[in-house]
Amino acid sequence: MITISTLNEQTGIRHGFFTRGGGVSQGLYTALNCSFGSADDPAAVAVNRARAMGMLDLPPEALVTVRQEHTAVVVTVDRPWTHGKAPRADALVTRVPGMALGVLSADCAPVLLADAQAGVIGAAHAGWRGAHGGVLASVVTAMQALGAAPHHVIATIGPCIAQRSYEVGPEFPAPFLDDDSDNAIFFAPANREGHYLFDLAGYVARRLAVLEVSTVVRTPCDTLYEEDRFFSYRRAVLRGEPDYGRGLSAIVLER
Repeated sequence: MITISTLNEQTGIRHGFFTRGGGVSQGLYTALNCSFGSADDPAAVAVNRARAMGMLDLPPEALVTVRQEHTAVVVTVDRPWTHGKAPRADALVTRVPGMALGVLSADCAPVLLADAQAGVIGAAHAGWRGAHGGVLASVVTAMQALGAAPHHVIATIGPCIAQRSYEVGPEFPAPFLDDDSDNAIFFAPANREGHYLFDLAGYVARRLAVLEVSTVVRTPCDTLYEEDRFFSYRRAVLRGEPDYGRGLSAIVLER
C-alpha cells in the first residue's frame, strides 16, 4: 500500500493506493485484484477487498465503489451499498465517517481528495476520457456542495501509466488542443512518426490546478512498466491477454 505524506499529515484522514501484492487471486489477476468487473473468481475478489480494508483498519463492508464507465458522473455517498447495487459513476464524495470511497484502475489515474477542515473527502477515476470530460470538476464541485473549499483541498494522483509508456495516435491530441493550445505540453513525440506520448498525470494535475485545488501531489509510478507492482490494461492489450486485474485506491474519514 502506498500512502502520500501530504495526506498522512491531515487529521482524521486515512488513505491508500494499493499495489497488486498481498492478495489471493491467481494467473492474470495475481494477486490483489479488487474488481468484481473482471473475470476473476468473485470469492477471491471479495477476499482481496477485505484484505485491503484490513490494511486501513476497516471492516470489508466499509468499502464503497461504483460501476466505472469513464464518465464525469459523481455520486454523494451517505451509506454504503453492496457491489451489486453500485451506481454507474466515476467519482464519489462524502462527509460521513467510516466509509472508504474506492476507485479501481489499471493505467487510469486514481485521484483521492480531502478537505480535512471541512471533513469532506472524494475519490475519482480519471482516465483520459474522464479527465477530459470533466470528472475532476464534478468531484470538486460535489465536495464544495458538502462544505469543502477548493483552496483547502489536497488532491493526490495515484499510480497510473507514465508518459514514457503512453503512446497515442495522431488523432489523439486534437480535442485537448482544441480546448487549450497550452495542452501541447502534455504531448511529446513518440518513436513512431506521427504518434505522441501523453502525460496523463500531468494533464490531471493541470485540471485540478485550474479548479484552484490548493495542493496536488503525484506519485512517481508507471503502471505499465512496473509489472510486479501494478495491473495494466495496456500491458494486457499489448500481450493479447483476455483480461486484467484492477488496483484499488481508497480514502476514509476516521470516526
